[in-house]
Amino acid sequence: MKLNQYFEEKKGVGVMATSSAKGVVDAAVYSRPHVLSSDEVAFIMRDHLTHQNLQENRHANYLFIEEGGGYAGVRLFLTRIDESTDDKLISSMSRRSLSPEEDRARGEKFLVRFKVDRVLNLIGGEEIRLD
Repeated sequence: MKLNQYFEEKKGVGVMATSSAKGVVDAAVYSRPHVLSSDEVAFIMRDHLTHQNLQENRHANYLFIEEGGGYAGVRLFLTRIDESTDDKLISSMSRRSLSPEEDRARGEKFLVRFKVDRVLNLIGGEEIRLD
């Protein structure tokens, strides 16, 4: 599977799960990832609970359910690499269009990069090989 092709072609709902250092779990709705390479993705996020958890625990899981009924999709097992607050880079990758005022009012944005450690089908334990 080529992640960039998959996420360009598929539409659906994504959920990222993270955990604090103490093991307190959070889940939040996230759009499709920005695929940077065959084993690296990035998400734009604000400084909310998901981002805060990633400062304490670098591991996350992203679950993507394809639209169209049924239970098709993937689960990405992720490890945080780093993050950037480069406004130009984040702006170039943003898919949402907010006015500058609305954007500032929502708080600082971070581009968080992850290594994709493993990909499984949404249902079952079948591992998907990345090309």
